[in-house]
This record gives sequence, structure tokens and C-alpha cells, in this order.
Amino acid sequence: MKTKGTHNYYVYILTNKSKTVLYTGVTNNLSERLYFHNNPLPFSKAFTAKYRCFYLIYYEHFFEIEDAIRREKQIKGKSRSKKELLINTFNPDWNFLNDNI
Repeated sequence: MKTKGTHNYYVYILTNKSKTVLYTGVTNNLSERLYFHNNPLPFSKAFTAKYRCFYLIYYEHFFEIEDAIRREKQIKGKSRSKKELLINTFNPDWNFLNDNI
């Protein structure tokens, strides 16, 4: 039997300022990852840079990377309306949570 690890992993959803685009990702350091999303390399072709998805509106915490990756894939496979329902349950006003991390 595998015991719970001491690692931290996060599945998160970002949006743009007008809240029209959603991006789902996974990381082991949410605050650092948000920093890099908010400070993309010049001429970056990354999705988050292109669509200016810098605002955290949803996240989940996991202790095992396999669980986090599984959940990320599950969320990515959901329709926009199901993602909105998930966000509305966690963050009904769609507040930008970047400063809370």
C-alpha cells in the first residue's frame, strides 16, 4: 500500500481579463507557475501568452502527481459549460485568486 506523499501538486484554471478563455494546467508550485504565466518570455507562442490567460480562477490540491495529471485530463475533456459549473462551485464570482496564492 502506498502512503500519502509530502508533495504538493495543483490542477488550476486560468482565464483572461474578460473571462472568455479558459486554460487548464498542472504544476507542483502554483505561485511560481503563476509568475511564469504572468511574465512570459518575449515572443512566446504559448497559449496563455497568446490569449493573455494570466488570472487564476480555480485550483485543486493533490499529494500525488498521478492523481493531479488524471484530474487535469478529466477537466480538459469537459465542455466549457461543465468547466464553468466547476468554477462557479469553487469561485462563484470568478474572482482573480492570484494574490491569494
